[in-house]
Amino acid sequence: MRRRTWIATTFAAGALALAGCGSTGGSTGAAGSTGSATGNAGAAAPAGASAAALKTWSSPLGDIVVTSNGTAVYVFDKDHPGAGTSACTGACAHLWPAVTTASGTPQVSGVTGTVGTVAGDGGTQQLTLDGRRLYTYAGDGGPGQVSGEGVMGIWWVVSPSGQAIQKSAAATSSDSGGYSY
Repeated sequence: MRRRTWIATTFAAGALALAGCGSTGGSTGAAGSTGSATGNAGAAAPAGASAAALKTWSSPLGDIVVTSNGTAVYVFDKDHPGAGTSACTGACAHLWPAVTTASGTPQVSGVTGTVGTVAGDGGTQQLTLDGRRLYTYAGDGGPGQVSGEGVMGIWWVVSPSGQAIQKSAAATSSDSGGYSY
């Protein structure tokens, strides 16, 4: 009984966090956000930790960009290229951690789009691809998973050229992480 209560509570918390990601209007601040986790989905890291290099992976969705440890990278439709702030703050930032770097010129392999950085939360530098901020998804258990693809119709894995890949992960992969939205 305790386990069922824990699962229900965890699911409810996740649903609320997702709802925060789908809210209308971009936030201009990041108060309370701890989006400084790097490519290690679901695990917070100190600001600037990790090599934050980007590379590519031939996933069931096609060639996509991943972090140096193989975690899928996503873009958020509510972010606008070149915007001064992220539209993903608060609970959203916990579920969708920013991909950060300590380097002004992060190393990349196979990525053909323009990689850059923008100011992130707490003095971090968030990686961008063709001006779009990059994130990982806490629901991905690790490398080789793309369960964040298409969440709420606004989160997408990204191609090496910087384009959002808008396909259903569940329809193309049996390893969708058990999520359906």
